[in-house]
Amino acid sequence: MTFDDLLASGAPPICAILRGLKPDEAIDISAALVEAGIRILEVPFNSPEPLKSIAAMQAAFGDRALIGGGTVLSVDAVEGLHGAGGRIMITPNTDSQVIARGVELGLELLPGFMTPSEAFVAIGAGARRIKLFPAALMGPAYVRALKDVLPKQVGVWAVGGTGADTVGEWLAAGCEGIGAGGALYRPGDGAGTVRDRALELVAAWKRTQ
Repeated sequence: MTFDDLLASGAPPICAILRGLKPDEAIDISAALVEAGIRILEVPFNSPEPLKSIAAMQAAFGDRALIGGGTVLSVDAVEGLHGAGGRIMITPNTDSQVIARGVELGLELLPGFMTPSEAFVAIGAGARRIKLFPAALMGPAYVRALKDVLPKQVGVWAVGGTGADTVGEWLAAGCEGIGAGGALYRPGDGAGTVRDRALELVAAWKRTQ
C-alpha cells in the first residue's frame, strides 16, 4: 500500500493522528476510522507502546489502510517502525538523516517542515510529500505562496489545527491533504465517538469535490 495507490483509489487525503492511543484500543479505534473512510492512520511515537499498536493495526488493516508512526525523531525509531511493519513515517521536523533512512527502507514519507529552507532539505533527502506543521499558525495563504516555489510534483499536507471546518480551505490553497489529531481522536475517546467525528470530516472533504 502506497500513498499514490491509496489516493488513486479515491480514499480521502486525510491522516488520522492517534496520539495517546493504547495497544488495547488500537483495533477498535482503527476499525472505526477505516469504516468511516479514513485509511491513513498514524500512531505517534510518544504514545504508549506505539510499535505494539502499529504491528496490531498493520496485521488487521494493512490491506486496506496505510499505517505507520509519527513523531519519528531518530534513525533508530525509523528502523523500529519498519521492523513493526509500519508503512508510513511521519515527523514533526526536518532531519535529512531520518528522511534518508526512511527512503532506504522503502517507507512512505511525510516529514514536517515550516520554512521553505526546511521544505527543500526534506525534498533533497528524498521526500515526495511534506507536512506543514503547525499549519494553523501559518495559514492557507502561506501554502499558496510556498506552492509557487516548490516542485509541482511535491504534495503539501497541512497538520496542526486542521479539521472538518477547515479542510476545504487547505485543499483550496493547494494542499494535497491534511492530518487531523484532536479533531478525530483524543485519549480516552470511544470508537463510536471517533467514528462520528471521522464521518463528519469525510463528509466535509466530499463537499470539496
